[in-house]
Amino acid sequence: MKDTFHLNISTCDNLGIGLFKYALSPEEKFIASNSTLVKMLGCSSKKEFDEIKMGDLFSDSKDRDKFFNTLDKDNRVEFFEFILKDRKGKNIWVAVTASRVSCGSKKKPAEYLEGIMEDISSHKHTEEKLSLERDFLQGLLDNIPDAIYFKDKQNRIIKVNKYYVQGSKRRYEDIIGKTDFDFFPPEQAKRMFEDDNLVLNSGNPIVGKIERNVLPDGSWSQVITTKIPMYDKSGKIIGTMGITRDMTAYAQLEKERLNMLINALMVLGKALEMRDPYTSNHNQNVAIISEKIARALGWDENRILGIRLAGQLHDLGKISIPLDILNKPGKLSSIEYSLIQEHVKKCYDLFKDIEFPFSLAEMIYQHHERLDGSGYPRELKEDKIILEARILAISDVLESMSSYRPYREALGIEKAMAELRSGSGLKYDPQIVDIVFDIVNDNAGKPFWLN
Repeated sequence: MKDTFHLNISTCDNLGIGLFKYALSPEEKFIASNSTLVKMLGCSSKKEFDEIKMGDLFSDSKDRDKFFNTLDKDNRVEFFEFILKDRKGKNIWVAVTASRVSCGSKKKPAEYLEGIMEDISSHKHTEEKLSLERDFLQGLLDNIPDAIYFKDKQNRIIKVNKYYVQGSKRRYEDIIGKTDFDFFPPEQAKRMFEDDNLVLNSGNPIVGKIERNVLPDGSWSQVITTKIPMYDKSGKIIGTMGITRDMTAYAQLEKERLNMLINALMVLGKALEMRDPYTSNHNQNVAIISEKIARALGWDENRILGIRLAGQLHDLGKISIPLDILNKPGKLSSIEYSLIQEHVKKCYDLFKDIEFPFSLAEMIYQHHERLDGSGYPRELKEDKIILEARILAISDVLESMSSYRPYREALGIEKAMAELRSGSGLKYDPQIVDIVFDIVNDNAGKPFWLN
């Protein structure tokens, strides 16, 4: 039996795996091995190899104790990994799979350990390198003050960073495998799901999307989100990665700053009202009309705020024009008319250096321009006129012609609508004209801004 095993081992020198038979009793020693094991243990002679005890191979006594405890319990160890210290003092990672074998007679019982030993140093070094890279990446992700998350193709969360966990107020294990529908209101989760699918299906990232969300307690948060596709080695999309930054504090600060600025501008509006109530009332009505049109176009609240504010302030430049010219009942002279026209430039100059989240100064500057170039002050045409200014132009004409002025009676909404219809596509944006007609018709043909 012994000779047969020795013969089988000695014929396996080219496997690259150490094979051994080790006597556990009556005397502990290696009784058979292939040359691969001898080299692995760093032995230079058979005598040196014969002196080795199995327990001496373990560089850590805890690994040794665990190895023999497992063997005593199960009579077998499977791929037991430990750091082996060879005869030259070099440490190498090895894995042992072995079984306890009993033989001999009752008078001379014997126990052996038969198994294999594999040098897994290269594998361990690679594993350690990958572990270091994973730890480095996780450390990097955890120190970024943004919520970072990875999802599979079913939009299930597969990995998140520390900031995401803290923000969700959940445990890490309660997040993994879930979707946005488990954490957010249905409408909000639906939008997130659609964005994920857009990235998955198109391969195009979504960069810097600003979202404003209502929280369960009635407060709101504002975030900016970027989502990119993740690929496998073959270039196939396997999921998405998202980065979301909480901008609520910044947004609140900007909102407060904007409110302060708007309140300051409203003081100027009050000054105009005290001096010229007709122009002030006209501005308020134009703001209402413009906002109604903007909502019909499906604009977001920030853009609606911009057009409403432009309506309220678009004629503020008239505060510098003498009242006897503004309210003159007869025909204006060319000089008087040029003074009236200057209110646009004066209003533009008033706002051009003030920072707004929308192009307020340019909206006001263009509100007397016409598609055919017949407007003023720059005679802009077609696409050179921004959409907000086209809305203001139509709102201005609609309100002015429909309302009473000190120098004339109200012409009425019918004449105002006729003017817009005749100029549709020529002077006025046809889409906006159609929207105005729909709104007026829904209000039984009456001025809806007076409701």
